[in-house]
Order: sequence, then C-alpha cells, then structure tokens
Amino acid sequence: MKKTIILSLLLLTSICVSAQQPKFDPAKFDADLEQFITTEACLSPQQASAFFPVYREMLRKERVLFDQMRRYRHRDTSDDAACRDAIEHQDKLDIQIKEIQQEYHNKFMKILPEGKVFKILRAEEKFHRQAFRRMARPQFRP
Repeated sequence: MKKTIILSLLLLTSICVSAQQPKFDPAKFDADLEQFITTEACLSPQQASAFFPVYREMLRKERVLFDQMRRYRHRDTSDDAACRDAIEHQDKLDIQIKEIQQEYHNKFMKILPEGKVFKILRAEEKFHRQAFRRMARPQFRP
C-alpha cells in the first residue's frame, strides 16, 4: 500500500514538472535567433533582409547533415565494426558541415562587411550558449 502511494506521488510530481516545461517551438527559436543576431550585430533592416535568406539556406543544408549524424548516436558499443563505421561517417559529415559553413561565410562576406559577419558568427554562438543554459537550468523549484 505504501509503495502504491509513493509511486502515485512520484508519477503525479513528474507529470506536474513535465507540464511546466514549455514545448520547443522551432519557429520561435529561429525568430529569436534572428532577432538576437540582428541586435547583437547591429544589422540594419536592409542588411538583415539581404543576409537572413542566405543564412536560412545554410541552416537548411546543415540540418540535413545533422539529421544524418543523429542516426549514428545509438550504436551497440560492443560491435566494433558498427562503431568504426559510425565514427567514420560522423567525421565525414563534420567535414561536410565545415565546408558548408566556409562556403556560406564567403557568401556572407559578399553581402556584408567582414566585421559584421564576424559579429554575426559570435552572436550565433552566444545565442546557442544561452539557449543551452536555459534548457539545462532546472524548471521546477519546490
């Protein structure tokens, strides 16, 4: 009887905690990212309208590769051949991602001054660090 009550309380608590955590909204995340970059890099409306379509194009290409990488996360670590295959494929995907970034960084520098592009890259990193910290922070405080 005691175990049933304790399990019920634990279940109820976990339901309450998960209900308090907001669902991830990719559209809101992207809009927040663009707003943050615009503010941090001091982009004018004209600069932002020229930059963000190219930036979104880069992100779409990167996401395809990140999705491919995700398939390799859950490998049986006792299967050395499968692990070797996963490592090799992830290394190739990492290189492809860096090549995409390099290609698009060059495109960005044709649209905007190099100093602005550098500010954009720093702002993007800063935004992701802050977002990660927010996700890692406990949502439930008794």
